[in-house]
Amino acid sequence: MKKEVKNWLEQAEHDIEVAEYNLKGNMLDAAAFYSQQAAEKALKSLYISKFNELWKVHDLVRIAKRIQAPTKIVELCAKITPAYSTTRYPDVGKEYARGDVEEILTSAKEVLEWVKKNLNL
Repeated sequence: MKKEVKNWLEQAEHDIEVAEYNLKGNMLDAAAFYSQQAAEKALKSLYISKFNELWKVHDLVRIAKRIQAPTKIVELCAKITPAYSTTRYPDVGKEYARGDVEEILTSAKEVLEWVKKNLNL
């Protein structure tokens, strides 16, 4: 595996751990943000593996479609993507319910596992 791909994947795995830690600490916005980041970095690792370049886009659905992810993964990405804006920008922000964040985290984990399978790990 290329070093750049490995670096992105390792950061994705780290971000999942950070998301879990923040969920346990009831820092729901941080847990949602790091879940989104984990999914984005995982998808980008596969994108780099396939296309030999980094695509600087934050829309997980666009990345998933470009790497020809199955419909289920694209749908999970659609659930996760809004956390990028809502956790970063006060004028777009929202309060998260624990159940919503748990769903975002679970979705991000599923995206990460799909990426790992497609990287043959």
